[in-house]
Amino acid sequence: MEPATGGSRTGRNLPVAIAVGAGLGAVIIASLYFVEWLFLAVVIAAVGIGVTELVKSFAARDINVPVVPVLAGMAIMVCGAYWGGRDGPAWLVGAFAMTVLVLMIWRMFQGTEGYVRDISATLLVTVYPSLLAGFVGLLLADDQGPDRVVVFVATTAASDIGGYFAGILFGRHKMSPRISPKKTWEGLAGSALACMAVGGWLVAWLLGDAVWKGVLIGAVAVAFATLGDLVESVIKRDLGVKDMGSVLPGHGGLMDRLDSLLAALIPIWALLTLLV
Repeated sequence: MEPATGGSRTGRNLPVAIAVGAGLGAVIIASLYFVEWLFLAVVIAAVGIGVTELVKSFAARDINVPVVPVLAGMAIMVCGAYWGGRDGPAWLVGAFAMTVLVLMIWRMFQGTEGYVRDISATLLVTVYPSLLAGFVGLLLADDQGPDRVVVFVATTAASDIGGYFAGILFGRHKMSPRISPKKTWEGLAGSALACMAVGGWLVAWLLGDAVWKGVLIGAVAVAFATLGDLVESVIKRDLGVKDMGSVLPGHGGLMDRLDSLLAALIPIWALLTLLV
């Protein structure tokens, strides 16, 4: 996300945002390379907070989503994808299907009024972010799991960082004023350059493969990260909220940081599986 031109051009407390981002990065690296199951716990905790933020935003519009079974299903999906080994995708799909069934039955016993409305929102939260987060388990289960996760996180994060600073310095032409007024085409160009540079470098350095593969992964990452950011903006506009939460100083809520990562996760997993 990057601010548009004029006035206060940052839109957030930059030193605090940088400090929080660096702290999150340190937690990810430490958990990845020392205790993998601890990294899974970090993922489940982060996505769990994001789910809670979404549920609270829905509740403000009188849409009821049962948070406990959604969180339980999300945790099972992430862990099943990781510990399922070669059958990880099957575990992920199976856990998702069972979660959906349990949620539909759970809501049924709470009455018929608003059932379709509530279960539709519940299924949305079960897919986004819960099911998408399960692909982190598939990434981590690979022999090069920690390195692949770093490629995914760093390349996607580069989209946000590159777009943010390019938007501050050069942003003139708004990309989607009705959905996200602060996004500019110049910011998108900065995101693309940052993603492709980081992707090419990390795929060559960490995974020992061709730079062009990392550049391709970076190009796909920026496309899906930008779309994910826009989807999150549409959801917030429809729910009438500026940020999903305030748990991260200088950033907003967890969902405000996870939107790009969630959208880019599946295509990056697919490209790393097929190409690298």
